Amino acid sequence: MLKISGTKAILLLSVIAVATMLGSWYLTAYAFDDSTNSTTTQQGRPGIEFQGGLHGSRMGGGRECNGFIEVSAEYNQTVINIAKNDSDVQNLLTEGYNISAIRPIMKSTIQADGTVVTKAANAIVILTKVTSGRASVLVDVTAGKVTRIEILTRIVIDKS
Repeated sequence: MLKISGTKAILLLSVIAVATMLGSWYLTAYAFDDSTNSTTTQQGRPGIEFQGGLHGSRMGGGRECNGFIEVSAEYNQTVINIAKNDSDVQNLLTEGYNISAIRPIMKSTIQADGTVVTKAANAIVILTKVTSGRASVLVDVTAGKVTRIEILTRIVIDKS
């Protein structure tokens, strides 16, 4: 049996804690990314980047795997159903917005026994309206409700 001194055990746990913290910062950074690129695959699944305020991670969607996380079609459908049941989202869809991306927000938690549990309890649904507007809808999947909507409207005045 391998014996580890208390100092080495604390050092090892500290390294694991720092790695976990950096990983969560990485996921959070991409969850609220303000990039300016917008891509959607041919099947209507989200691409890698999207412009707007609230953003989900760059984890892809559907059966595609953009990165190392694969998001099931069932998870996406659950998020869409929750969003579509919200009256404000229904109004946006009626006004001409379309669902263009779903971004799960990943959260990892280290349990007391050292087990790492990762869950996507929240997601962001990106709605777009031609070229004039975008809306980011924060969905609490666990509670089954929309918790925030951020609408960005682009107005272009061409004076040439």
